[in-house]
Amino acid sequence: MALFLSTYINKLDSKGRVSVPATFRSSLASSSFQGIVAFKSKSHIALECFGMDDMIEISKRLDHFDLFSEAQDDLATVIFAESKQLPFDGDGRIVLPEELRSFCNMTDKVAFVGMGQKFQIWEPEALEKRLANARDNVREQNLTIPASKD
Repeated sequence: MALFLSTYINKLDSKGRVSVPATFRSSLASSSFQGIVAFKSKSHIALECFGMDDMIEISKRLDHFDLFSEAQDDLATVIFAESKQLPFDGDGRIVLPEELRSFCNMTDKVAFVGMGQKFQIWEPEALEKRLANARDNVREQNLTIPASKD
């Protein structure tokens, strides 16, 4: 399983190319697809990103819904219908399609944000606001990580 840590700000060129952080690429090295899968976040003006193996796991989790239920159909549509497979080029870059860049208001830089088993891609100024909001929420709600079930 891939593990994504830290935050990296990388330059986005005029063609939408951006270098994926080396640590993220190495976390995906054993994946069946050499690249990432990205789709629009349902919660933020950001992109949700996974390796292909994790997308397969997400697909399996949707099996817990009835196949033709509205919930399964809605989730599958939002996740899979809008997902983009973005292969790495020889320099470890991906091309972010215009549709995804415009959704996040990305222009010349993007922020890669490690979130454990997934990562997100943000417009850097929007990320700063999100980080401040998340810190406030953790503090105000006294959030902690649950104890291990082992």
